[in-house]
Amino acid sequence: MNYHQYYSVDVVNGSGTRCTLFVSGCLHQCRGCYNQNTWRVDSGQPFTLVMENQIIADLKDQRIKRQGLSLSGGDPLHPHNVPAILQLVKRVKEECPDKDIWLWTGYVLNELNDIQQEVISYIHVLVDGKFEQALYNPTLIWRGSHNQVIHYLR
Repeated sequence: MNYHQYYSVDVVNGSGTRCTLFVSGCLHQCRGCYNQNTWRVDSGQPFTLVMENQIIADLKDQRIKRQGLSLSGGDPLHPHNVPAILQLVKRVKEECPDKDIWLWTGYVLNELNDIQQEVISYIHVLVDGKFEQALYNPTLIWRGSHNQVIHYLR
């Protein structure tokens, strides 16, 4: 898996102060997407164990109280990304059980395959659905278009 950006302190992508990872790779390629540079799976830089360790360390750092981890992109549930994302969410759940995990995907919850569903079993909030430019509303919180749904899973 590759990633484009990592923010160790983010207050925009989910509730509270968070760590946010923007991964590479998206099959949906929604018209009007604000993050088109993340569509190719080979764009950005490799997601390494060093980066995974940094995320865990940042989540544990008590100097800045972080509520959790946000996963966006691209699409964290892109088939190319799912193995690394699954490993990451399992590790966050094990090592940082007091932190929540948010995930944004263009896929729809009831259409996910088994391994994507396994990822979802570790997260707390899912924002699903493709961005639809005709349904865009800049006043929506944590989503770009009215068709996207925020699922509070835990």
